Formats: sequence, C-alpha cells, structure tokens
Amino acid sequence: MTQTGIRAADHLARRLFEAGCRHAFGMPGGEVLTVMDALSRAGIAVTLTRHENAAAFMAEGVWHRTGAPGILIATLGPGVLNGVNAIANAHQDRVPLIVLSGCVEADEALTYTHQILDHEAVLAPITKATFRLTAEGCDIIADKAVGFATEGRPGPVHIDVPISVADTPVTLPRLRRRPEASPMVPDTATLGRARGWLDNAVRPVMIVGLDAVNEGAGATIRNVAERFGIPVITTYKAKGILPETHALALGGAGLSPLADGILVPFVSQADLVLCVGYDPIEMRPGWREIWDPAAVNVIDIAAVPNHQYMHQATLNIVGPCGPALAAIAEGAAPRDTWTAGEIDAARAALARAFPPSDDWGAAGVIAEARAVLPADTIATVDSGAHRILLSQMWTTHAARTLLQSTALCTMGCAVPLAIGAKLATPGATVACFSGDAGFLMVVGELSTLAELGLPVIFVVFVDASLALIEKKQRERQMTNLGVDFARHDFAAIGRAFGGHGVRVTNRAELRAALTAAQAADTFTVIAADIDRGSYDARI
Repeated sequence: MTQTGIRAADHLARRLFEAGCRHAFGMPGGEVLTVMDALSRAGIAVTLTRHENAAAFMAEGVWHRTGAPGILIATLGPGVLNGVNAIANAHQDRVPLIVLSGCVEADEALTYTHQILDHEAVLAPITKATFRLTAEGCDIIADKAVGFATEGRPGPVHIDVPISVADTPVTLPRLRRRPEASPMVPDTATLGRARGWLDNAVRPVMIVGLDAVNEGAGATIRNVAERFGIPVITTYKAKGILPETHALALGGAGLSPLADGILVPFVSQADLVLCVGYDPIEMRPGWREIWDPAAVNVIDIAAVPNHQYMHQATLNIVGPCGPALAAIAEGAAPRDTWTAGEIDAARAALARAFPPSDDWGAAGVIAEARAVLPADTIATVDSGAHRILLSQMWTTHAARTLLQSTALCTMGCAVPLAIGAKLATPGATVACFSGDAGFLMVVGELSTLAELGLPVIFVVFVDASLALIEKKQRERQMTNLGVDFARHDFAAIGRAFGGHGVRVTNRAELRAALTAAQAADTFTVIAADIDRGSYDARI
C-alpha cells in the first residue's frame, strides 16, 4: 500500500509506535518540534521533564515495565550533551533507548555555528548505532534503529533529524521491515559435550545475568534448576528471575564484599559452572577469573561473543540463552547434587550476613520497607552504599522489579526510573530508595511527577554524606574531604513540590509513613534519618 503525503518524521514515529512505544521523554527545542508533533500524532505521549538525563532514565523505567524501547528527545547541542550520562548508562546496562535529536542542515552548519556540534561523533562511542535521518530512507532508518536497539544485547541508538527532513512529505511505495531472526540452537556435537558435563555434574552452579532477563528465559532457567538441582546466583539486575524465596536461589551478587565472601567460595566448589546470559559488566573485580576453565567445566551462553575477558569458559555458546539451555538439558539425566547440604548452608550464611533485625540504620530501613510494602512492589534504587545493602537484603520475587544502574552505577537514576515505571504501570506500587546526595541531583523531577499526578513512594537515606565514598576514605585513613554536606529538610522539599513529606527516625515511624503513603493520592517523600556508620560491616 502506497504511503502518500506523510512527513518523514511521521514514518519514524509510526515505526516506533509499531515497536510498542507509547511514551517519550525530554525537553523541546525548535529543532525537535516536528518530531514531537509526529510522536504525538502516532499515539506516543510526550512527557516534559526537567533534564534530559532524567528523561532517559524515565524512558528506561517504561521499558522495564512494557518491553518496548524507551524514547529520549533532545534538542541540538546542550540538549544532547545533557543526556550523555544516561545514554552511556543505557549502553552499559543494555537498555534499548531511541535517542531522537534535532539538528540543522549540513549546508547551514557550514556557516552557522550557534549551538552546533557533531552529535554523531559525540554519541558514536556510547551507542550501538547512530544515523542521520533522510527523507527517502526514513522508514529504513527507523526499522534499522529498532532492530539495533532491541536485538542481541540491547542498547541505545541515536537518530539525528534535520529540521527540513522531519517536515518533508514522503511517498513510499511500500514500508520496508526486516523479519525477526530465528533463535539459534547449538550444533549436535556442542550439545553432546555440554550434556555430558551436565550428566556428570554433582556440584553444578548457575550464574544468571541480564541477557537472560532481556530474552525472557526465566521459565527455562527455573525448570532446568529444579530438574537438575542447580543453585542460582544472579547479577543485581537479574534479581528475581528465580524468586529469591526459592530453595535454590542464592540471591544477587555484584558489589558486596560481604556477600562475595560467601558466594565466591561456594562457586569455587562447583564442578560445572553454567553462565546463562551472564554479563560481568555488572560485577566488581572480586569476580574476575574466579574459576579456571581448564580445571572446571564452564559453559558460557551469551548474546555476544566474550570479548570482555572478565572470565573465560571451557565452552562458549553465542545466541539466545533460553533455547540453548533447554537444548542442553534435553536428554540429560538428573542426579543428586550438593548432597552435603552446601546450598542450605550458603543460604543460611547469607541470611546471617544480612539480617533484617537491626533496630534502625540503613539495614533497619530496608528491612522495614520490605516487610511493609507488597511483595510485588516495583523498587528502584540509586547508586551508593544503600544500593549495595538493599540489593542484598531486598527479597525480589520477579525479574524487573528491582531497577537500578548496575554497570555504569550512575547516581540520580532511581527517581526518574520510578517515575517511568509508575507511568507505564499506574496500578503498581512503586517505591524509590535514594541517598540524600543522589536525590538532590534530580529533585526537580518531583515537579514532573506532580504534574503527572502519580503516587510514587520515595525513601531518602539522610546521612548528610556520600556514605560509600566516606567509608572508603575512612578505611584508607584519609582526611574527611569533599564527602559531607548539610542535613536538608527533605520532607519539606516533598511538600514544597505538592506531595506529602515526613521525617522518620525509627522503624515504627517508618512503618506508619509507608502505610500512609500506599493510600495517598500523590507522591510521598519519607526522609529516614540514619547514621552514616550504619553501613560499616554491612556491605
């Protein structure tokens, strides 16, 4: 069917709608007005934010809840540069983010220099692909962008849109769409080798990462783990792919030396390591080369070849991890594993290391919140000491219900992630956990939230310090420098932006505040006053 008289920007917007996109976030400039108009006409709501960095994280929050690529709108020059941190985060955290920027025509840029810079050169190192939209190629570029963003290991894709191209009517004889690729299954010889190892393993362990979440491999992982008695360790961003109440779940790993002291020795006992969609970009150096693939059988199933060298495997399988894992398990014979009770012992050791019994402090806040909030709460957490502790203590029942920046570990992500998640799923309970410093970075987005009318719950750990850095500084016996700031009235800040605000200093007050916040018709900021020392010996 011939598409007549439709602007190039409309073709782009319609392809994004076709991909499931229903929300876009950013700040307008004259160069992106046609793009915004096209998105709105296609059925994609455009939300005005206070900063492009926050806009990209809101887009990520939507993706976690809907599975559709996020959309960031940025005008030329400072708009694009404001989004660089979150675009880089999307690249490292494997987020399919479509970055739409405006630009002037190439001929005009030869003599007009105001706000002009080479967007493609800036963004090329932190995106999977970058394009400049053309009128005749608008549908091809749009289709390529969706494919690059979502296939393999997802990531951000940039499209620079010249003003005149956006407005150009385009008649296309047909819309060009590339069919989806079929999942690849390992060859017979590879499967036979892997099955033999699984047949003979008496101490197998599975380490599961973000690829498995992105590919929806949770059901396969659970089935194989249960059939073969394989304990499961996840990265932080894969937490909940096997419910953490499951007897085979050993929780998340990544940044906690305290947890590593239990999990790394456990892995060292394994005679088969199954890396299923495991991307070690989330892990601290303590997970570098913790096994010798010449001494223990290691099967690495990942979306891309291993060029990171954080670990190596005995057998590398490149492709979707769910079909590959299922094919390996098919025909293998289950047997008794870990017969000396090592799995239960590891679970018990983790429970002792991160007890929920603290009267107050950071651990007490987390334990009380987990006890009071519903099991299916969508939680977001910012970077800092509280994130490491929460990622170990927060019992997660399903994938994509604990959202954070795990690869780039960028501050200021939790508030906009929560806004995006709540906007995409208004009926869900969404709770955001921020340090006071990270909250201050993005506090202006509370006005965005107030305009959207969404009742998100914000818990702010108020210790007047960059607690993780202060702890490291203190441990190295350095002078306290550049890590402390004033104790601000965060509850009053919440009220000033039109929400509720309350300061709490014990678990009973926090319990009451969380209970009230769940029934509130607007957002609530709960300022939890704690001592920075409450992280000592806890992470």
